[in-house]
Amino acid sequence: MPFQEQRGNPRDLAALIKGKAAVLGFDLCGIARAEPLDPARFDRWLERGWDGPAISYVRERRAERLDPSLLVPGARGMIAVAASYAPRLPEPTADGELRVARYAQGRDYHNVVLKPVRKLAAWIRAELGGRVYSEVDTGAVLEKEWAQRAGIGWIGKNGCLIHPQLGSWLLLGVLVTDLDLEADAPHPDRCGDCSLCIPACPTAAIVESRYVDAQRCLAYHTIEHRGPIPAELARKAEGRVFGCDACQDACPWNRRAPAGKLVPLRARPEQRALSLVETLRLTAEEARARFTGTPLLRAGRDGLVRSALAVARRPLSPEARELVQGLLDDPAEGVRAEARRALSETAAG
Repeated sequence: MPFQEQRGNPRDLAALIKGKAAVLGFDLCGIARAEPLDPARFDRWLERGWDGPAISYVRERRAERLDPSLLVPGARGMIAVAASYAPRLPEPTADGELRVARYAQGRDYHNVVLKPVRKLAAWIRAELGGRVYSEVDTGAVLEKEWAQRAGIGWIGKNGCLIHPQLGSWLLLGVLVTDLDLEADAPHPDRCGDCSLCIPACPTAAIVESRYVDAQRCLAYHTIEHRGPIPAELARKAEGRVFGCDACQDACPWNRRAPAGKLVPLRARPEQRALSLVETLRLTAEEARARFTGTPLLRAGRDGLVRSALAVARRPLSPEARELVQGLLDDPAEGVRAEARRALSETAAG
C-alpha cells in the first residue's frame, strides 16, 4: 500500500517532505495544490512578444506550464524549494572591467540545486510512494508562480521571487507529485508602493510591473541570445558581460539578506568580474578549462568574447584595440560583427 495510506495524512506528508528538504540544504520549502493555472498572465507575455527567439522552448511547452497534470497524471501537490545565493556583505571590490551576475559567480546552480531536487524526488518515490516530476529552471514549470502559491515568497515588480528575509537571491526548484499534501497559504505581495527596480533597469526591460521584455534584457542577450547585441542595449550595459543584477541591487528586500549557506554557490574571487584583455584572448580550450562547471560555460568562448566586445566601455584601450584587430577574422560571426563595431565606435569616440 502507498505510504500515505499506511502511516500518513496530507499534513504529516507535507511535514516529512519539508523536513527532508531542509536536510538536503534548501532554505525554503512550501507546498501548493496542483491545479491548472489561469493562462491570462502568461499569455499576455507571449502575445506581446516579450519572450524572444532564443527562449522559444518556453512558448513550445505552454500547455504543460499551465497544467501540471500533463507532467504527472493525477497531480495533486506542487512542492517548491529555494536555495539562497545571497552574497556575503560587504562585498569586496571586483577586479575586472566585465561584470558577472551574482548567480554565475560560483558553481553552476543547475548542478548544485538539481542534485538535491532529484534526491528529494527519489526519496518521495521510495519512501512515500508518490510519482514525481522534478526540475530546476529547464523544465516545463512556472517556478515563480508555484513558489508564490506555495508561500515561500512573492513575485516582485521586477519579476523575481522575493522572500522577506532572504530577498530575491533565490534559486528555485519545483516538484510535481500525485501525493495529497497539505498546502500552504500563498504569500502576500509585499512590494507595496515601492517600484525602485523598474527605473533601475539600465535597458528599460521591465516594461510593466512584473513583466520583463526578454528582448530588452541584458541577461537574455548575454546568456541566451547568440546574435549581435543591439547597439542601443550594449551602450547601456556598463560592462555587464554575463547577466545583470541591476533590478535586484535596487530592491530594498536585498539589503539585509544573509549570505547563502551552500558553499558551491559562493562567489569565487576570480569569477566576480572578468578582465577585458584576458577575455579577448580566450581560446575555446582555455574557456572550457576555466569555466567548466560554472554558468559561464553556457556562453562559451564565442559568447563571452562577443559580449565582452559589445559591452566594454568605449573608447577601448590601445591594448584591447590591438586584440580586437585580430578578431576581425575570427571564425565566429558574432565575434567578427562585434569586433567591427567596437573598433568603429572607438574611432568615432
